Amino acid sequence: MTDDRTPQLFRTLSPGGLRNFADDLRAENTGAVLLLAGTVLALVWANSPWSGAYEALSDTVVGPSALHLDLTVAQWATDGLLAVFFFVVGLELKREVVDGQLRTPSTAIVPILAAVGGMAVPALVYTLVNTSSDGGSLDGWAIPVATDIAFAVAVLSAFGRRLPTALRAFLLTLAVVDDLLGIVVIAVFYADGLALVWLAAAAGAIALFAVLVRRRRPNAWLLVPLALLAWGFMHASGIHATIAGVLLGFTVPALARPGQDVSLAERFEHLWRPVSAGFAVPVFALFAAGVSLSPSALASAAADPVAQGVALGLVLGKPAGILLAAFVLVRLTRASLDPAVRWPDLTAVACVGGVGFTVSLLIGDLSFDVGSPHAEHVTAAILVGSLAAAALGAVLLRLRTRAHLRATEVVDSATG
Repeated sequence: MTDDRTPQLFRTLSPGGLRNFADDLRAENTGAVLLLAGTVLALVWANSPWSGAYEALSDTVVGPSALHLDLTVAQWATDGLLAVFFFVVGLELKREVVDGQLRTPSTAIVPILAAVGGMAVPALVYTLVNTSSDGGSLDGWAIPVATDIAFAVAVLSAFGRRLPTALRAFLLTLAVVDDLLGIVVIAVFYADGLALVWLAAAAGAIALFAVLVRRRRPNAWLLVPLALLAWGFMHASGIHATIAGVLLGFTVPALARPGQDVSLAERFEHLWRPVSAGFAVPVFALFAAGVSLSPSALASAAADPVAQGVALGLVLGKPAGILLAAFVLVRLTRASLDPAVRWPDLTAVACVGGVGFTVSLLIGDLSFDVGSPHAEHVTAAILVGSLAAAALGAVLLRLRTRAHLRATEVVDSATG
């Protein structure tokens, strides 16, 4: 018989402890830390004496070939686990469109068009670099257009805590629209050998999911297998399987029904976000970010126009596009920034928008096969570009925080 007073090194979490652990995983900063941990582990492992084991594990094939699911472990992380991430993104987008910032055009127009500019200009920068250089490739034009919402919000939270709350709303709306446009890019430009029969089967499974999820008490024992079927059919159709996750998220009701405190979309997001942030995205990073960081490999990446276009697109193109679109909109229309926000504040947030990562890594994986000479260069460029954008944004956010504090002190002394 075990004495409850005896100290134990590992114990099963109590219900309260389990809830607290899940709440920690839902925090944006925690998700960013775990994503960073997966990336660091991948880089250390891939550059260690055990790099062969890393490659062997990544290339291990798992799954039935009869169902076209004989995928490597790395492909399962990209096609399978990221579907959970995109399901959560779909839920978040649905809530924003129905009951959030994107519901009212007058509130959302500036960050929406800023997101469009923040995607168009990086793509243009990438295209210019690769059309003007020998050995370039236009296949990766979409890689620098993405913003990683977890990392971006974590940087803003860490270095811009005292800045106006309107900046956080701007960044969140921009990142949500960025995710939506990124999903459209993946669906339209990265479909591979479209199979209409399987696509129709995926559409049917998603439609049935939409019907069942709107029942008064949706049955998880029906919804989860149906979601897996929709994912499998979408994978077989030639459209990237993560799109199934987004579409399934969009079917979930985003308004609370009579007698309910929260909507079903909010409940599902609350349930699945810990799985996404605590497991799916870090494991994806573990198998997507393992590239060589030897001096020769970095020199080779620096000389590759593809890597140059990605890095410059993230660090320079992203903030330039966001600021240019916002400036043109404010100057040419009656739209305006929040009264508490200044253009230097927006500049700092725009630089943070250059933190790509999750979706950029996914698009990079879709743009260049593993055997391509550009594949590892793209991953290195995403890591370096995102790190540079985060560092630049952090410095500017810290400077703007000090400026706002000084302004507050001047006002307090004048009124005191």
